[in-house]
Amino acid sequence: MRSKLFVPGSRPELFEKARASDADALSFDLEDAVVDSRKVEARLAVQQFLGSPSSLSSDKRMVVRVNPWGSDHFERDLEAVVGLPIAMVNLPKCESAADVRASIALLEKFEARGRASQRPGVLANVETAAGLRAAAAIASCHPRVVGLQVGYLDLLGPLGIARNDPANVHAVMFAVRMAAGEAGIAAYDGAFADLQDAAGFREEAEMARRLGFVGKSCIHPSQIATANDVFGADAAEIKHARRIIEAARSAARDGQGAVVVDGEMVDRATLRRAEALLARAGSTKVAVE
Repeated sequence: MRSKLFVPGSRPELFEKARASDADALSFDLEDAVVDSRKVEARLAVQQFLGSPSSLSSDKRMVVRVNPWGSDHFERDLEAVVGLPIAMVNLPKCESAADVRASIALLEKFEARGRASQRPGVLANVETAAGLRAAAAIASCHPRVVGLQVGYLDLLGPLGIARNDPANVHAVMFAVRMAAGEAGIAAYDGAFADLQDAAGFREEAEMARRLGFVGKSCIHPSQIATANDVFGADAAEIKHARRIIEAARSAARDGQGAVVVDGEMVDRATLRRAEALLARAGSTKVAVE
């Protein structure tokens, strides 16, 4: 999921355009992008589109961002996504493992009631000071939590921390990546609001890539190509990753404990990194016992 395009749930005229874009995933937003008076309307529009032939035939990963735990719209949002063909439910403003577990319990209650066969993963947003402190606990609190995602504006703005300072952004990225890494789940970079600063978007995406993030949110189609490029893998990287995996397989068959590829000692972490790179590139993951 190199690129994830936000789509306001109250703008159904944009749904088909988003589906036709080059984004790997679409995130239909029922939260910040929708005013209170249009929440019900947005929920119905998203339900209808995700159940439509156009959406069902798409190879994109579909995500729905619901309203926060404890809000007036939270339970109705969760109930609305049950049974929809989506990859993830995006929980905003997560602040504790207990709240995330309670959210998942409620989701599973609705799923059991509706006998839903679809069981989407949960993408938990880290966008408050409490959420950042609890990020590791949130990441590992339930098997259905499959990723952490940064929300910079909500996290940094209320604290008076400059969003445009790369040092501040790096500090948040590093903390979230470590929390996700401890739980063995993916970390996704947040949105970059300045559509006029294409260079800034790329620089931030490249920093996230160096820290092991697997993709970035896009708030406009103009950002998609850059995200796909930064978080993609070039031919040389793919070739190197395949050599690592094949060498590890060969070593395992021969009972060898160590192998060197292109001057690099291949250990379990190196192998996992190679497998993750091939997965991002759309290649088939090769399991090595």
